[in-house]
Amino acid sequence: METVFKKTTGLTEKETHYCPGCTHGIIHRLVGEVLEELEITGKTIGIVPVGCAVLAYNYFNCDVQQASHGRAPAVATGVKRVLPDKVVFTYQGDGDLASIGTAEIVHAAARGEKITTIFVNNCIYGMTGGQMAPTTLLGQKSTTTQAGRKLEISGSPIRMSEMLATLDGAKFVERVSVHNPAAVRKAKTIIKKAFENQINGTGFSIVEVLSTCPTNWGIPPLESLEWLEKNMIPHYPLGNMKGGK
Repeated sequence: METVFKKTTGLTEKETHYCPGCTHGIIHRLVGEVLEELEITGKTIGIVPVGCAVLAYNYFNCDVQQASHGRAPAVATGVKRVLPDKVVFTYQGDGDLASIGTAEIVHAAARGEKITTIFVNNCIYGMTGGQMAPTTLLGQKSTTTQAGRKLEISGSPIRMSEMLATLDGAKFVERVSVHNPAAVRKAKTIIKKAFENQINGTGFSIVEVLSTCPTNWGIPPLESLEWLEKNMIPHYPLGNMKGGK
């Protein structure tokens, strides 16, 4: 029989730890396929911090360095400067990148570090128990906002991509999603573009991927995809913010 689909060699055979319905697995596959298609698996170094992706070094079939919570861009900066011929990427959640690691990502982008960042935004802290994150939507319930996030107490959720796009050092900024097959195909195209930018020496690139967290949202997986489309995309519109031409 003709093979129509097979697992990418950009990922290992290790079974993932993610919850049922979590879209981290889809995003991992897209990154793995891009590494394979660009033939850079053997020269790529991933940087993963603390969060749901804390064990990602078991899944990506390339060298991977663990970083402290939020510090992946700082570690990636050091790795890329010492080994400029390597392809270096960070894989970070929103609690990590948009909260404890805000300074690191902002200054890495401002300096124009030639790295690629995959920013997984599911509007909540996943690994630590479902607390409110800087990206949590107004009215969204979490373990620390059981009545829903309130504007007068917590302010508005941060749009990281729009903010980073204002920095001169950021050369490519785009937001995608993985809530349906068409969106997944688009996400892969953009992730590939972000890695190509690094290979070509363009500068700092970040792809924000809207993702689900059925466990901490308290919503079944299928309904979570619908919730993302209905609630997240209006606040975090998909599209290119910088460097798309």
